[in-house]
Amino acid sequence: MSTNRRQILKFGSLGLAAVSPATYFGGIADAQEPQRIEGSALLTPGPRAATETSDTKRLQRAIDQVHERGGGTVHLAAGRYVSGSLLLRSNVSLWLDNGSILAMSPDVAEFLPAEKLTYETGANQATSDFHVALLVGDAVESIAVFGEGVIECEQGKQKGGGPKPVALRRCMRVSLRGITIRNARNYNISMLGCQFVDIDGVTIQGGHSDGIDPDCCRYVRIANCFVESADDSLCLKASGSLGERGATEYVTVTNCVLRTASIHFKCGTESCGDFRNITISNCVFEGGLGMRHGNPGIALYTVDGGNLDGVVASNIVMRDVGTPLAIIRGNRDRCSLGKGPGPLGSISISNIIATGAKFTSVIAGLPDAPVTGVHISRVSISMAVAGTGPKTLEAVPEQPTAYPQPVMFGALPAFGLFLRHVANLVLSDVKLKAPAQEDRPDIVADDVVNLRLHGYEKELGTNATHLWLNNVRDSWLECLAILPVPARSYRVSGAKTSNLFFKGSGVLDWKTNLSVDTSVPCGAVHTSSV
Repeated sequence: MSTNRRQILKFGSLGLAAVSPATYFGGIADAQEPQRIEGSALLTPGPRAATETSDTKRLQRAIDQVHERGGGTVHLAAGRYVSGSLLLRSNVSLWLDNGSILAMSPDVAEFLPAEKLTYETGANQATSDFHVALLVGDAVESIAVFGEGVIECEQGKQKGGGPKPVALRRCMRVSLRGITIRNARNYNISMLGCQFVDIDGVTIQGGHSDGIDPDCCRYVRIANCFVESADDSLCLKASGSLGERGATEYVTVTNCVLRTASIHFKCGTESCGDFRNITISNCVFEGGLGMRHGNPGIALYTVDGGNLDGVVASNIVMRDVGTPLAIIRGNRDRCSLGKGPGPLGSISISNIIATGAKFTSVIAGLPDAPVTGVHISRVSISMAVAGTGPKTLEAVPEQPTAYPQPVMFGALPAFGLFLRHVANLVLSDVKLKAPAQEDRPDIVADDVVNLRLHGYEKELGTNATHLWLNNVRDSWLECLAILPVPARSYRVSGAKTSNLFFKGSGVLDWKTNLSVDTSVPCGAVHTSSV
């Protein structure tokens, strides 16, 4: 049958799941037949049957028929559709056309029941459940949800925060493009064990929970998205929700705007598995909506035995973010692996501008389990308000088993950057701008080995001490001062200090600007000036 252009434009495309809809929705023979063009891969659902109060059955029927025909697209034209869970099928795309709204049904019975897994996941229900959702994809491939339409979720006073808009598990070749998701009370886009995922141009507005969560996923690209959430914007996980250890790896994030009261970009805290080969670049972070978990910009955590290795963050502007940088290694062991702290290292952070920060950035490992191999360059952090902190390092708790967050240590003795149990760290062209009345040091380093600090320059602030180094070993620091700095601005302490070299440029005079505590062994500190 021949078709003209006007007929074709009436229709569209989608693809999803592998569970019979009759299992959950009962028979659907009373639903209207979808309209279709014979021989075409485009199909649009028929009108509601007289006995139906929602669109769930007819949408599911359209999805199933496209799948049975070998694949194609289900087209939702302009209008409002009310639905419960829809099971996505392989080789089917869902086209939400401009002016279409796919709204969650207010009827709890229209959604799949919560899963009863036969194994312990070490994760909460929201992370591990992939049935209570609007769009459910389970072990399907070559699926897409795209268009200029809207998924509307403002129905959610249901137990557990309500259904997820999109929940995909063990899916291959997934494309989410152009759609808008509004007011979700659960994770907006939740993926577990998926591969070859492309999320492009998606808008998330008014999210009550996480924005986009790749969990044990590989080959994921997230680009050109706007994510607004009360919880984490982008949260990469490696949980135990598959019943086995997995990895999140080969992930790229670029050209996104992230707006949240919690964490903008995070690897962890679910870290039973590994994080590898991950980049984020050319993004804008907007904080100030709230200070959950310290409202970090970049948060890299491994606390459950997993390995975090190979993360690059670059070209990021942060405005009013609570804590610009947080890198934490812990030993919570949520999946009971008994392996001890997972390695954390091989991290590069560069070209970052953060203004209006509220809390001290933190890089913290554990005694005998340091964070290793971090390179931070061309980073500028401007603090919004002065703070107060302890005068002794003993007052800062270790917190090895706590939920990881930079504020878990309480007030810190540095205003800009606190380092503890770190090895092989490079700080190059880092600028920390203190607010008026700030009297804490810019940087405090406690138990740090092989620190390389290049071209550090103090900016503003009334604090008498710029750097405080305690038990720092095998390290080299180059410091610059254009204007005179207070006497004894650089402090060294700790009986384990050794092979610590200072090079001063500008007006620095180590005879007056350097203070060495009596606890420091003789000959442990060496100075030179230009």
